[in-house]
Amino acid sequence: MTLKNALDHFNRLVSESSKKSEIKVYQEFINLVAGLEEKNFTQTEIQSIETKLNALDFNPTTTNKKKYFSKALKQFKKYLKDTFSLVTKGYYTELGLALGSSFGVIIGTVFLSSLERSLGISLGVSIGTLIGLLIGSNLDFQAKASGKMV
Repeated sequence: MTLKNALDHFNRLVSESSKKSEIKVYQEFINLVAGLEEKNFTQTEIQSIETKLNALDFNPTTTNKKKYFSKALKQFKKYLKDTFSLVTKGYYTELGLALGSSFGVIIGTVFLSSLERSLGISLGVSIGTLIGLLIGSNLDFQAKASGKMV
């Protein structure tokens, strides 16, 4: 399936669907494929991407299309990250927030234990989330500047 065919297929699915959750997943696929079209790939890289799109089988026999296409989207994003080091917008920010809040609990429990326990944990989570947000947004900025963001 070519990139153009994939765009047409997902635009058709958007027009056929009435469920907002399905449309959101289709729109995410559309944005991802449209971003790939703007990149300067070699012919071999384009063929590799199109082969992966064919392997994902966008004509499911399942009735739960949202779940099926969400899983396919996750696989396709992982393929792009592993093969071409491409990430989507906000990838590192989300990762930084998750890791920051996780480590924030530890920071609050261990280092801020002199305060009341719940206050120490909440301050730790806040500080960890802030640090994760700053680091993640900086990494997103660097990925965008180097052309590794779709």
